[in-house]
Amino acid sequence: MIMHRCAVIGVLDNGCDGLTPQAMKALASADVLVGGTRTLALFAPALKEGCVTHDLTGKLGLVPEWIRQAQQDGRRCAVLATGDPLCHGIASYLAAQLCIDAIDVMPNVSTIQLACARIGLPWQDMKICSVHTKDAGEWQEGCDPKHGLYALRQALALHDKLGVLTSPDNTPGRIARLMLAAGLQDDFHIAIAENLCSDEECIISDLSVADVAGRTFAEPNAVLLWRSRARAAVKTFGFPDSDFQQRQPEKGLITKREVRAVSLARMQLRRDSTVWDIGAGSGSVGVEAARLCQLGHVYAVEKNAGDCDNALANRRAFGLHNYTLIHAKAPEGLENFPDPDAVFIGGSGGELSALITLTIQRLKPGGILVMNFVTFENVATAMDALKNSDAEWDITQLQCSRSKPILDMQRLAAENPVWIVTASKRK
Repeated sequence: MIMHRCAVIGVLDNGCDGLTPQAMKALASADVLVGGTRTLALFAPALKEGCVTHDLTGKLGLVPEWIRQAQQDGRRCAVLATGDPLCHGIASYLAAQLCIDAIDVMPNVSTIQLACARIGLPWQDMKICSVHTKDAGEWQEGCDPKHGLYALRQALALHDKLGVLTSPDNTPGRIARLMLAAGLQDDFHIAIAENLCSDEECIISDLSVADVAGRTFAEPNAVLLWRSRARAAVKTFGFPDSDFQQRQPEKGLITKREVRAVSLARMQLRRDSTVWDIGAGSGSVGVEAARLCQLGHVYAVEKNAGDCDNALANRRAFGLHNYTLIHAKAPEGLENFPDPDAVFIGGSGGELSALITLTIQRLKPGGILVMNFVTFENVATAMDALKNSDAEWDITQLQCSRSKPILDMQRLAAENPVWIVTASKRK
């Protein structure tokens, strides 16, 4: 028996007029056709008599089995997908479920490519995002990677042009409201492409982000975003202590710049690291970690309400999207954090031994725990806990002095010595 490869056909709303002869032949010869409700109705007149159709709406998990059954029966099968099936489309899912040799991908022009062509926007350097997922809910600053719009928020921070594939729930209006919440409404131009390649096609490019936030648009649609002003050049590391909002009038509840720099270096952060900041204080370590881990996320916990307010103010001042803070006394709340690549303990609230045991257990293989101490007692507690753990560890004592004016001269004023204890989880 001949087992036919399944044709995965990229389609647009101009129907058969938008298909190549090869794609048209695959459609017309299909014994089994899989597609969404709208595409099945659009191409119904082109199907051969007796063609069995399957509506995949809400049934994506059944599609591989429908294809397998058709192939086992020696029947020709085709799947209809919008635009380019390998650009946030169904083809990559089918290749993973069936293997690439089981399918023939016949791409069409992508909807993002079409939208850019309509307004003359070059797209070779564009970041393409999809929010075509289940209802993600409205975005709020501080949301973590579990939120369905997180990848889009991340892309807005890193890219100058974005093409966004929307969904009935994650609409242009919701995207615009995300931008308002993030303070990005004046940084981007926005355009919405409605009903591409249909008689109802409409391109809307004369609205502000604030205007879009309060409107609804015809479906299906796509959103284009491009910067109206260049991103400011920003530092990524080594900020002075004065850049951070701190407790007033009692300053000093902050990891000083020299200690912060060494502590961050010992954490061996990657761009995609997941970081815990326990006893965040003013948030200086977590804020700098979030800037270094642009593709990662920082989860911070702080028990003092006033310090939480300062840390949140610093998150806003540094324009961070990848920093989540909870008001709690650790280890409370840590059970909801994902396993970390690196942990910083700046304050323990009397729970140091338990926190060390917990973080060593939760660290990913090869993960790093860094702790700062200014008392002998805490160093001794940490050593006892680490001796009983499955970790390799070392201690660095850091003593810094800073210049201070004296009359028309300069002297050195010593900062408090700090012990930096670093532990690594064995791989």
